[in-house]
Amino acid sequence: MPMSWRNRLMRTIEWSCYAAGLVCSALFLSQLAVGEVERQTDIAAFKQVQLAYSEVADMASDSAGHSEPSMASLPVDALPAPDTSLWSPGRVADYQASLQLDLPPVLGILNVPSLALQLPVYSIDSELTMDRGAGVIDGMAYPHEGGNIGIAGHRDGYFRALKDISLGDRVVLETLQGPKYFTVDATRIVEIEDTHVLADTDEQRLTLVTCYPFYFVGHAPQRFVVSASLDKNYVNRN
Repeated sequence: MPMSWRNRLMRTIEWSCYAAGLVCSALFLSQLAVGEVERQTDIAAFKQVQLAYSEVADMASDSAGHSEPSMASLPVDALPAPDTSLWSPGRVADYQASLQLDLPPVLGILNVPSLALQLPVYSIDSELTMDRGAGVIDGMAYPHEGGNIGIAGHRDGYFRALKDISLGDRVVLETLQGPKYFTVDATRIVEIEDTHVLADTDEQRLTLVTCYPFYFVGHAPQRFVVSASLDKNYVNRN
C-alpha cells in the first residue's frame, strides 16, 4: 500500500531531527576539542613563563638571601616618558644623562594611578637608578618577594608626586610573578635616623621613601614615608 503523504511527512521530519541531532553532536564535540587544545596551549604557555622565571631567579642571590634576576625582566621600554613638570632642573638633567648609561636589573614597575605616576623599580637604590626611576632599599624585600618591600626615589624627581598622595590610594606593583595591589594606609614624616619603618614584616607591605621637605634647598633633613598594605582581594589576580 503506497505511503500516504502524512506518513511521508512524518518520516521526513523524523530524519530531519536525526540529522539535526548529528550536527549538534558534531558541533559539541568540535567545541570540546578546540577548548581542550586551547586549555593545553594555555597550560604550556604558563609553565614556560614559570620555568623562565625560576631559571632567572636562580641565577643569582645576594648575602641576604634575595633571589635577584641578573637581567631586566619587565618591559620598561614601553613605559611613557615621565612628566617632569614638577622636577627640579638639575634632576631633569640627571635623568637625561642617565639615558646614556647602563643600569642594573629592573625588578618591578610602580604605578600610582591617582598621581599618574609610573616608573621602573631597579634592584638597588643608587643615585643613578633613582635618576631613572626608583630603587629597592638595601636589605628590604624585592618586589617579587614577601615581607616589607622598600622602594626609594628622589624628592625632586619621580617621587615629588608623592606630596599629593592620599590615604586609600591604590598602588600597583608589577613584579616578576605578576601584579600586586596595595592600598595606602599611612603617610608620615620621620627623622633620617628613624629606620623602624624599614623593618621587615610578616605580612606583605609596601614602603615608599623619599627625602623631605620636597622643596628643601640642600640636603633634606627628614624622610617622607608612604606605607601601603596588600589588598588581599586581588592576590593572584591578573
